Amino acid sequence: MHPVRLDTPSGLIGGYRADPHNEPRGGIVVVQEIFGVNRHIRSVVDRFAAHGFIAIAPCLFDHFGAGIELDYDEAGIANGRERVAELGFDRAVVDVEAAAKSLSGSVDKVGVVGYCWGGTIAFLANTRLGLPAASYYGGRTVPFLHERPRAPLMLHFGERDPLIPPEHIQAHRDALAGAHIHVYDAGHGFNCDQRADYDESAAQEAFQRTLRFFEKVLHP
Repeated sequence: MHPVRLDTPSGLIGGYRADPHNEPRGGIVVVQEIFGVNRHIRSVVDRFAAHGFIAIAPCLFDHFGAGIELDYDEAGIANGRERVAELGFDRAVVDVEAAAKSLSGSVDKVGVVGYCWGGTIAFLANTRLGLPAASYYGGRTVPFLHERPRAPLMLHFGERDPLIPPEHIQAHRDALAGAHIHVYDAGHGFNCDQRADYDESAAQEAFQRTLRFFEKVLHP
């Protein structure tokens, strides 16, 4: 587990990387929520590394200042929404591309997993960069459903998510016939143990599915 530097078209940013003890099964770019590369996202990186993948989370908020981590409260949500609006989807996807390229000398194949806002970035990394992707509760994806997947795609949603209504989940099903779509009896952010909506059962089931997905598409 160590910090890294990533060279992007709009400047250097940091990243948090973890490597497995044995030969890697592949690489995974972990895309943050709107709260930065915080303790939760770092734990996700560590967990994928523990299961055999080189994992890296680019610090997308470094464009505004180093080490930005926001709380899961009203102020943190408002701050995070402002920052992702300013950053924009296009620049975030380019940052993900830089993170993926940083792993190219270590692994043959790289995938992307993202959470909330990062879930939409993961989807766009699939449609625009051709990277296999797993998206967790990516509610901002609906406006991009006209974009066609270019690699295997998995999506996770919470059935009781107030930010992603059932009709939006159905829109994903209608637009993405070839995607693996899973819905859990959970709310928004169910994978994050720092959130009130954390659901251990749903998080574990989704993680196991995501692991099997990446094991299949990155290291057949």
